[in-house]
Parts: sequence; C-alpha cells; structure tokens
Amino acid sequence: MTTTTEKLNELKARLRDVADLNSVGAVLHWDQATYMPPGGAVARGRQMAVVGRIAQELFSDLATGRLLDELRSYEESLPYDSDDASLIRVARRDYEKAVKIPPDFLSAFYEHSATSYQVWTEARPANDFARVRPLLEKTLDMSRRMADFFPGYDHIADPLIDFADYGMKAADVRKVFAELREALVPLVRTITSQEPADDSCLKKHFPEQQQLAFGRKVIERFGYDFSRGRQDKTHHPFETKFSTGDVRITTRIKEDDLGYGFFSTTHESGHALYEQGVNPSFEGTPLNEGTSSGVHESQSRTWENLVSRSRPFWEHFYPQLQAAFPEQLASVPPEAFYRAVNKVQKSLIRTEADEVTYNLHVMIRFELELQMLEGRLEVRDLPEAWHAAYEADLGIVAPSDVDGCMQDVHWFGGHIGGAFQGYTLGNVMSAQFFDAALAAHPEIPSETGRGEFGALHSWLKENIYRHGRKYTASELLNRVTGGGLDIAPYIRYLRGKFGELYSL
Repeated sequence: MTTTTEKLNELKARLRDVADLNSVGAVLHWDQATYMPPGGAVARGRQMAVVGRIAQELFSDLATGRLLDELRSYEESLPYDSDDASLIRVARRDYEKAVKIPPDFLSAFYEHSATSYQVWTEARPANDFARVRPLLEKTLDMSRRMADFFPGYDHIADPLIDFADYGMKAADVRKVFAELREALVPLVRTITSQEPADDSCLKKHFPEQQQLAFGRKVIERFGYDFSRGRQDKTHHPFETKFSTGDVRITTRIKEDDLGYGFFSTTHESGHALYEQGVNPSFEGTPLNEGTSSGVHESQSRTWENLVSRSRPFWEHFYPQLQAAFPEQLASVPPEAFYRAVNKVQKSLIRTEADEVTYNLHVMIRFELELQMLEGRLEVRDLPEAWHAAYEADLGIVAPSDVDGCMQDVHWFGGHIGGAFQGYTLGNVMSAQFFDAALAAHPEIPSETGRGEFGALHSWLKENIYRHGRKYTASELLNRVTGGGLDIAPYIRYLRGKFGELYSL
C-alpha cells in the first residue's frame, strides 16, 4: 500500500521534471533574447514549442490529478502555511488551470510567440508595423481562445489577468486605476506646469563598459549574487530563473543616456533578488518563484525607485559615479544630479518614464488591450488608437510607431491581456511594503546613505522573498501590512518626495 510520504515524493518528482522542462524553455528564450543569431528563429520557435508541449502534457496528465486528489486529506490535516500543504494547494491550483489548455494549443502558441518576438526585434527599429500586424492579429486571436478555455468569466481578460495576478479581475484593476488616476492627474498637471529639471548631465557620452561596471557594483551591494547569476544585454530587459542557483538579468545601454541602462539594471536586480531569496527547499516545485506579477514588480520598483532614485542613495554613490565619469560629471553638483534622475516630464516611453507619470503609461496599455480583447479595437487601428490615447492623457504624440505601439515587447512575445497591470499594482505595493520595512528598521535610510542595504534586503527576504508562492498577493499583503491593497502610502510617498523637489 502506497504511503502518504511515497505519494508526496511521487508528486514532487513529477513536479521537478515539469520545472526542469520549463527551465529548458526559459534557457531557450534567454538565448533568443541575448545571443541567438536571427537565422535561428524558426528552429527556436519549434524547439520552444516541443519543450512547452512536453511540460504541459506531463503536468496535466491524469496521474498528476490523481496524486493531488489522494493527497487532499493530508493537505487538510496540516496548517495552511506549512510547506507541504502550500505545495499541494498551489500545485492543484496550477493543475486545474493546466488541464483546461490543450497541449497542442499551447505548443502552437509558444511557436508563434517565438516567431513574433523575432520579427518584432527586426521590425521595430525599421518602424514597420505592417510587418508585425498579421502576427499581432494572430496573437490576439490566440489570446481570446486562451481566455475561452476558462468559461464563466465576467470579462474576457479576467483569465489572462489571473495568470499573472491570481485573484484579480479586470473590474478590480479598473477600480484601482480609477482611484490612482484621480490622485495622479492633478499631481502630474501641477508638476509639469513648471519648468522641467535639467537632465542634460545624463545625456553626455558615457562608455558602455564603464556603465555596466558601475551598475554591477551597485547591485552587488544590494545583495545580487553573481555566483548564482549574470547580466547580459538584450532588446527589452528581463529577469529569468533557471534554478535557485541560476537567476539571470539583462539590460540595455545607451551611451548618450546614463539613466537608461542604470535604472534598467537596478530594476531587474530587484526581480532577481526576489528569486534568489526564495527558500531553496522549494527548488523544483511550483513554490519556487515570486507569487504574482504585482508583488514581483513591487520588488523591482523598490530597488529601482525607492532606493536607487532616493537622496540617501546618491549621497553615497554620486561621488563614486563622478569618479567613474570625471569628465562628464565633475562639474555637476549633487543636487542638480539628484533632480535630473528624478525629472518629471510627460514622455513617450514607459520604461524611461518618471515615477509620477509612469502609471499613466500602464493605464493606456491596459485599456488598449481590453479594447482589443473585447473586439472594440482592431489591430490595424492600434497605432492610431495609441497615439490618440497618449495625446489625451499626456498631451504628446510619438513621431512613429517605434516609440508608439511597438515599444513594449509584451504583446509581441506573449499573449494580449494581463501583461501590464502588474507594473502599477507593484508600484502601489512597493510603498506599502517599504513602509512596513521602515517601521521595523527606521535605520534603512541612514544605511542607504552609507551604501549599506543589509537591513532592507534581510527584511524583504524574511517577509517576502523566502515564501515564494506559498501565499497569494493578498495573503502576503495582509501578513506584512495588516491589510489589503491600498494606494494611500504610494500617493503619500509621491507627494512627499516630489512635493519637496517641486515646492508643491
């Protein structure tokens, strides 16, 4: 007679195989996004499709469901937050989704996404939306079909949002966005009515290798472990995890824009710190990753903005940056540099946007993808709709589609729907988590001013990172802050920081 321990071990072995197959797929994607020659695109799409299909078939096999059913009584006998109970609970949640998606469909989707991504990397710099349009139309069709595997939704985007931010629906996101817009629009209007800060000090010539070296030094101080990671260049930066011992980040560099690569590096390091901090015993299980897109973004935005754009941070690191780039920065006062990296200005590019206007970029994308999914916006009309939305919300229009609807990789390398809300949810949660960290360790700002991040990193690891996916985003928020999603700390942070900078 098979014991509970044997059944649990059998489930873990099966899940480990699935995790390893998914990691193989991640390696293939990382290679395509970094070093793969363009000629490998067709074969790479086929390879990713095969690996994805095998992983899906193994995970959604009836044997997995049988093991989960047989372990239910064991799960219910354990405390909710025990490792075993959490593993079984999260695996069951994933399994119940996986069995609804046919492996052949998922395989075709992976192959299409790989092809679409490669074409986007070539079409974007050429401003050739016509070339990606048929691929994007197919992505939209497949995204709708993906949602329809989960009937009973209130909005067609709900299943796609749930993939990234479990428990959230389009209506929930729209409610949060409406509250944020009410608070942000007057703030944006007030600040942008003033003369923008002079950021010309960031637009000089900064050699690539020196930029990379400085960024590496900073994120090593944060706690990013290069013995378990590496950094490479790509078209659109990302973090990827192959195992607990191999968590990689990418960046992109402009030699005429210092902030472009540096804040990309600190952003992705925040994702990587999260993944490197997950309990190592979760290796090979569904618990071995961040709990949601929003929580993940809360960590990247914490290290990018709450830390790397803070006054204490630059009190310590600006002299070192001046030493790295003496010709460019020797005559630039610290206060002028601090204002430059916190310049608020209506702009076209989401990834380069300041903290005050950033969420308006996300809201535009979120509404456009809902309109596409609903059938109210055709892909052929996306460029014009994009330009109209930017003119309405920010009063500016991109000169081409390069900085318009082709700027983000998400729709060209994945499904349409659920790709963007996590960025703004993460901004909101970053302030909530950071307030909790400061309450526990009021010395964090003074440590930051000395280039020390041990208290913050340790607190985040203890309260967020190590749990992986044991808790949902709402459960984690409640554990850490005592409540749910709340925009008040985030708005208070923005008004405090930028109120000082712009004398509001």
